[in-house]
Parts: sequence; structure tokens; C-alpha cells
Amino acid sequence: MYQIACPHCGLRAQLEFTYERTVDSVVDPAANTATAMQALYTRANPMGLDDEIWRHTYGCRGWMVLTRHRMTHVIEAVRAVGPEALP
Repeated sequence: MYQIACPHCGLRAQLEFTYERTVDSVVDPAANTATAMQALYTRANPMGLDDEIWRHTYGCRGWMVLTRHRMTHVIEAVRAVGPEALP
């Protein structure tokens, strides 16, 4: 288990968060079914840094993008997304 620095709540245990998907697997709503299935289920598994969408499920329920190294699990950056992230 590792720690994630929530942009709203500060440093919390990974168990409070839910991994959703990688940023590159976000599906365009106008995409046809075959394209959507390709994006969701046939994606690359990079060995380096990757942007991932996470949610603070058992905290503020905010969404965030983590830039995380897939091999070492070191989190390089965390940024909030959604309406609450606007200035």
C-alpha cells in the first residue's frame, strides 16, 4: 500500500481511493461500439510513467489524475479534475 496526496484532503492511504482507468482509455461518446471496446479493453500497458484517473471514494469523492510509474508505483504528480478543480 502507498500514500496518495489528494488535492483536497492531503496525504491519504491508497485504500481510500479507487482506480478508474488510464487517461488514454477515455472513450469519446460519439465513438462507435468497436472503437469504444478497443479503447476500453485493448489498451497498452506501458512500463514507465502513465496518467491514470483515480477517485477519492472514501474521502472527498473528488476525481484526480495521477502520473504514476507502473513499475515502481512512484507517484510523480497529482492534479484535480472536474468542476471543483476550476479556479
